[in-house]
Amino acid sequence: MNPDIDTKGVILLRGDPKKAIIKLSIPMIVAMLLMSAYNLVNAIWVAGLGSDALAAVGFVTPLFMVLVGLGNGLGAGATAVISRRIGAGDRYGANSAAVQAILLCIGVSIVISLVLIALSRPLMVLFGAGDTINLALEFGNIVFAGTILLLFTNIAYAILRGEGDTRRTMYVMGVGSIVNIILDPIFIYTFNWGIAGAAWGMIVSLILVSFVLLYWFLIKKDTYISLSKQVDVYDSQNIKDMLAIGLPASCEFFLMAILSIFINFILVMVADTDAVAAYTAGWRVIMFALIPLIAISTSVIAVTGASFGGRHYEKFPVIHNFSVILGIVIATIIAVLTWLFADQIAYIFAYSAKGAHLAPSIAAFLATMCFFYPFVSPGIMSSAFFQGVGKGMSSLILSVLREIIFMGSAAYILGVTLGFGEHGVWWGLVIGDILGGLTGFIWVRIFISRLMKYA
Repeated sequence: MNPDIDTKGVILLRGDPKKAIIKLSIPMIVAMLLMSAYNLVNAIWVAGLGSDALAAVGFVTPLFMVLVGLGNGLGAGATAVISRRIGAGDRYGANSAAVQAILLCIGVSIVISLVLIALSRPLMVLFGAGDTINLALEFGNIVFAGTILLLFTNIAYAILRGEGDTRRTMYVMGVGSIVNIILDPIFIYTFNWGIAGAAWGMIVSLILVSFVLLYWFLIKKDTYISLSKQVDVYDSQNIKDMLAIGLPASCEFFLMAILSIFINFILVMVADTDAVAAYTAGWRVIMFALIPLIAISTSVIAVTGASFGGRHYEKFPVIHNFSVILGIVIATIIAVLTWLFADQIAYIFAYSAKGAHLAPSIAAFLATMCFFYPFVSPGIMSSAFFQGVGKGMSSLILSVLREIIFMGSAAYILGVTLGFGEHGVWWGLVIGDILGGLTGFIWVRIFISRLMKYA
């Protein structure tokens, strides 16, 4: 590629923010829906093994969320830094940041894999896995061994997003998810690998995706970003900027994991492991439903970063308002559809004789959480905006307030203190989400007003 020619993605990042958010979000929505569809299908196949298997996945999920959060956090840092360098016209700096991000993820993944595998059993005991601990270990250790694949693919996606190329990201994420969906029933039932088959399906698909990404960057070489040896891998500013965004962003997912562990504990206190299984299945549906908002937020990081790098602060109110409103509209539509079809969705996870008794609880959970959806938008778009301008700690503080202070406290108070049981836990999550969303929106509006006033 001619180093003096901008790609369509780079031109898009530097143009109209509304157009950029929409055009960058659509491919990401498709890609993430396919990826999340895998998570749902995975849960459906695992549910066929019984409620113990589904609960076992639920106990591993918090640690898996930490891994995903680490990948997404470092990815957010890479996207923000790369897009800011591109916005400022510094292509060499963008190339350096991409190479540094990959090297960083390789080193971190090796350490994380060794630690999680070594501590997997005591961690499952700590999380309260009980009789499901062997199933949890069988699933979890395979997932932990594949950490390097999970982190590398997240960083590669982030690099493509940073240069405005979400369409290519859609292709590879979609193919990986479809392969995963196909392999799961084969590994779980045909090969009779049980719960381990679900983990191996993910690993094999990640290997395939990694090969495709490496082909694009190292052999085809038609991306704006070049993974060349002719870069400054010791550029401390790039690393500082990435970590300033990436570490807090990673901690945000760690907070989600802590919240999940905490909710599991509360549910065991006020009910039993069946409540954990219902929550695990229902929460997968919610994460699937929120994919469009998550996709939009990844685009907000890139668009905000490019505007910040080019010092186009006048675009900030447009970026924030448009993304929040777009998210609320989409979330409201999804909430209505979820409420209307809660029973049918619940049946998907309770189709087997062993899991049929979970259907009413899953349906009730989904019906309650419909009120959760719209208020996610102000919170997630505000966090993405802060990440785009390099305010990683502000984004982290928002997550602490939302996940721990608001949602965790409300769930405990309603579920345990006031004695409303598992239904109280669900409503606590809704109330905490509302408070967190409103807090995030107000904080960003104040930040933008002050920035534009003194810029």
